[in-house]
Amino acid sequence: MYDVFFIDDESDIRIAIEQSFELEEISALFFASAEDAMLAIKQHGMPKVVISDICLPGLSGENLLSTVLNQDNAVPVILITGHGDISMAVNALRNGAYDFIEKPFAIERLIDTTNRAIEKRQLTLENQELKRSLKASQTLGPRIIGDTPLIQNLRDTITHIADTSADILLFGETGTGKELFARSIHEQSSRREANFVAINCGAVPENLIESELYGHEKGAFTGADSKRIGKFEHAQGGTLFLDEIESMPMQAQIRLLRVLQERVIERVGSNELIPVDIRVIAATKVDLKQAAEEGEFRQDLYYRLNVVTLDLPPLRQRREDIPALFHHFLLVAASRYGKAANALPDTDLQTLMSHDWPGNVRELRNSAERFVLLGNLGHLNPTQPIADSIPLATQVAEFEKTLIEQALASNHGKINETLDTLQLARKTLYDKMQKYGIEKERYKP
Repeated sequence: MYDVFFIDDESDIRIAIEQSFELEEISALFFASAEDAMLAIKQHGMPKVVISDICLPGLSGENLLSTVLNQDNAVPVILITGHGDISMAVNALRNGAYDFIEKPFAIERLIDTTNRAIEKRQLTLENQELKRSLKASQTLGPRIIGDTPLIQNLRDTITHIADTSADILLFGETGTGKELFARSIHEQSSRREANFVAINCGAVPENLIESELYGHEKGAFTGADSKRIGKFEHAQGGTLFLDEIESMPMQAQIRLLRVLQERVIERVGSNELIPVDIRVIAATKVDLKQAAEEGEFRQDLYYRLNVVTLDLPPLRQRREDIPALFHHFLLVAASRYGKAANALPDTDLQTLMSHDWPGNVRELRNSAERFVLLGNLGHLNPTQPIADSIPLATQVAEFEKTLIEQALASNHGKINETLDTLQLARKTLYDKMQKYGIEKERYKP
């Protein structure tokens, strides 16, 4: 998004303002007519601010004001007026113009007014984004980062099944984000107002797992000094996430199958049946069908859980998402530790893209934290040539986008310093930022 579209039919004025805006790091496009500006809005989208002379050949500044505000009534429009146009300018203010500046004007006045208008527009955009984010957090669940077809298909599937009552099985290697996907399903469902309860079946001692899941009455066994509400009851109306379901003891699997079929539980030491209204999402890193065939997992429980299965791809199958994921984890780690999010050297970026990532997204997040804390990636080993798995055009685009984002981050969003870092022409940088949807404000302190 450009900061300003500036419209004036006098070329000398356009040249002078363009030079002044460049010095102030105000990104702008300049036009001799309102018609050209409107075509650019269709092509590039609405800028943050529109500045226009009132008297123009063809479509006037007043008509441009009306057209712009009809498309987005929060865009600040500044009008430039000659002495005889004051009454028109006052009328334009009544019709929604942000301000007007009378010719001849001091360039300082224009820049000051423009910067205030940009700040106003930026605040409006941030508020709109905040509202969208809040709405998304209520309806779309935790953010699943990635644009590869595998991730897009998963998002589509989650959208279709999230608000059903079906239990779900998540299959994926360690570190692929199974709990993140489970939370996303919960947050997109009508159960989002109730609890999301997670339990790692492999971390609970065998003699305590039924108490953890179903609760117990006081005195049910030695050490049961008070009544305990189990995970199933705590998740009433919501979602229960059973991670590492393959680690559940065989005897506990029998009782779980009955609970899933009948939707009632009994606390340990009680004969009272308690109805439960929950969705169960189980996760595993092993092939449960094979485990069932080998007698290591109950076959009937496997088929009960296998109504809907989501296969979560390992990171090596979605390498195109690595730059975006790493950049996200880099910013999170920098914020958490109060450190700078420094740019990643080209050689390190190539290492990220070619490493095999046996620990998947979790390993990538740890690498980002290490880079923030220690300034290096540790001992990652390139294990696959990048070109073997990613089209060249995709590699180039992702690499270029990441370098621009890192340069902006290391220079705190300052365009002049970023230009020096990247050795780019100003227009080239703005064009690439527009292409990749990069906003410099995101990188300012």
